[in-house]
Amino acid sequence: MKLVALNDLHVSLGAKMIEFAGYNMPVLYTNLIQEHLAVRNSIGVFDVSHMGEFMLKGEKALDLIQLVTTNDASKLTDGKVQYSCMPNDKGGIVDDLLVYRYAADEYYLVVNASNIEKDWNWISKHNTFGVEMVNMSDDMSLLAVQGPNAIKALQKLTDVNLSEMEYYTFKLGDMAGIEGVIISNTGYTGAGGFELYVNNNHARKLWDAVFEAGAEFNILPAGLGARDTLRLEKGFCLYGNDINDETSPIEAGLGWITKFTKPFVMADHHKAIKENGPEKKLVGFEMLERGGIPRQHHIIKDASGNTIGEVTSGTQSPSLSKAIGLGYVTTENSKVDSEIFIEIRDKQIKAKVVKIPFL
Repeated sequence: MKLVALNDLHVSLGAKMIEFAGYNMPVLYTNLIQEHLAVRNSIGVFDVSHMGEFMLKGEKALDLIQLVTTNDASKLTDGKVQYSCMPNDKGGIVDDLLVYRYAADEYYLVVNASNIEKDWNWISKHNTFGVEMVNMSDDMSLLAVQGPNAIKALQKLTDVNLSEMEYYTFKLGDMAGIEGVIISNTGYTGAGGFELYVNNNHARKLWDAVFEAGAEFNILPAGLGARDTLRLEKGFCLYGNDINDETSPIEAGLGWITKFTKPFVMADHHKAIKENGPEKKLVGFEMLERGGIPRQHHIIKDASGNTIGEVTSGTQSPSLSKAIGLGYVTTENSKVDSEIFIEIRDKQIKAKVVKIPFL
């Protein structure tokens, strides 16, 4: 099992550690609801250094990215970030990722921890362009400083004007006296904030500085448990749950990152799904009755008891105080306000399809 640079710190803080994507990661420090609400209402910090980072350089770097991703990376300018996904050759998704443009011939890709090797091999397989590829995953630490007060805390630590940074942009700058930090106005919580990329040897200095700057806002460390409940309230897909090797981005509601203005792997397949209409769709739902919390692989049925789909993610929402979830259902059952039933412990619990995001 791999260890992130701050592993010993998390253990000393009393975090509950679990194996996640091959890494020993903090899932909880004290209380999931407390950590969740700290991020949603003020400020919290996630160590997500298990994420993967690849640098792609060369005259044909954009050509390679255009081939292996669904979004149109030609729309990026220096300092911009794009959410995208990589389609496989079977009609599913290799991974979802962020694409950072440093320059016309230099890009930075951020991928999911569970898929680092798979993604590297997939991109390498398609690299017939002579693009230089560097896997930086083992050398980088990533702190996600999230919440409405994140900007106030972090502004104390840098001369970069954070309020001028638009959503999905980044800058290289000094942060807490550390040179060359990637300061990215991105996150996986929908609560606002920044993601900070540094070399491992600077991770502890950055962590300490962030917590000192955020003390007046009652800053808390947050684990992967809160990260999951926060992303689910915003309807953000989690790879391995809501999207995987068998799901099309069109089925997953990711048509907005699937651009048929350029060729990419299996483009014709996904274009046909879009034009003909998918047989199933990823929807959000909320429980209307008590009876348990929806979890991945719970069966979804219609009022007649017919199986119409499966839950992919579910939780008790700390912000909304109700059980919510995501799941695939047949297209005819995907309309907002459609009545569905989640099978929990052999009981059919009534729910309804709702608009995403939940919050």
